[in-house]
Amino acid sequence: DVKLMKSLGMKAYRFSIAWPRIFPEGRGAVNPSGVNFYNTLINTLLENGIEPWVTLYHWDLPQALQDEYGGWLDREIINDFGEYARVCYSMFGDRVKHWITINESWSIAVNGYNNGVYAPGRAAHIETDTYTVGHHLILAHARAVKIYRSTFKEEQQGIVGISNCADYRYPKDNKSTLDNVAAQRAMIFQLGWFADPIWRGDYPKEMREILGNRLPIFSSEELLDVIGSSDFLGLNHYSSLLATTVQEPIFSGGYWADISVKFSSNPKWAKNAMGWSIVPDGCRDLLKWIDKRYGHPLIYMTENGSAFEENSREEALQDNDRQMYYEQYIRACREAIESGVELRGYFAWSLMDNFEWQFGYKRRFGLF
Repeated sequence: DVKLMKSLGMKAYRFSIAWPRIFPEGRGAVNPSGVNFYNTLINTLLENGIEPWVTLYHWDLPQALQDEYGGWLDREIINDFGEYARVCYSMFGDRVKHWITINESWSIAVNGYNNGVYAPGRAAHIETDTYTVGHHLILAHARAVKIYRSTFKEEQQGIVGISNCADYRYPKDNKSTLDNVAAQRAMIFQLGWFADPIWRGDYPKEMREILGNRLPIFSSEELLDVIGSSDFLGLNHYSSLLATTVQEPIFSGGYWADISVKFSSNPKWAKNAMGWSIVPDGCRDLLKWIDKRYGHPLIYMTENGSAFEENSREEALQDNDRQMYYEQYIRACREAIESGVELRGYFAWSLMDNFEWQFGYKRRFGLF
């Protein structure tokens, strides 16, 4: 695999450490085989001139912690995640200089605890669980960063950030005030939910107005840890949609009733095998939106890519659609940079076809 990376001229590779591989029980005894596996990978990357970018959590929670106290629903997860991060820093931080704490908090909270399509597949108390989990994810991230900065940064000289997902939302009718508000509300309930506390000091006021006491409150001590707790903004971006305000109430409740936005696609936009619209301009406009809202932060595109139907080996090898997708989206990134956005790096998703969650191996994002 590393030889393939080197043949492509890759200078960096982003991968995730599996928490259960380090702590099979979530805490306690470290698994030496897991540590050895990641040491071998990290060393091999560096020997081939490839910088490791390591994500601590990409959705693989130790089952023991889910069984013991409900995983991300309980505040105890903050302590356990912090100690897991501490061990990773101590084991690998002499060579790893770029860390990502949590990948796509929105996907964990909404798809795991509202839609019920990701682990742990809950959709029981969607009016509150989704936001409780989101709160604990932010606090766990902040704890991991605090530990790095207080104990490891001086010696290891690395940086730590968080990666959040965001799609761009255009108003369906640009002249409609309601549609413009709906588009912004959709952006705020996706990216703003997790980025505002870090870069602006609290949850978005729009969320507080809609959710009231269903949205948890940070204590003054917690805010000291949360604010500024990311050296960069990691962005996972794939698509864009049109937004309009829902005219009829959504009786299912939960997150989708809270944002009250109806999404649609422009018929002129092509779609990929996931049914996602291909809108390169949305990538540029999203980067500019982030730059303005968060005061010109340092940004890394930590995921961008597409899955396409490949009905034959020849079609897969030709790969024209994927090539065009990357050309268009990387061009959009360049346009954002030229407008003043501080975008420092770009990671394609993904190097190889992988297990695409509820879709299994039927959706192929890989370059290989």
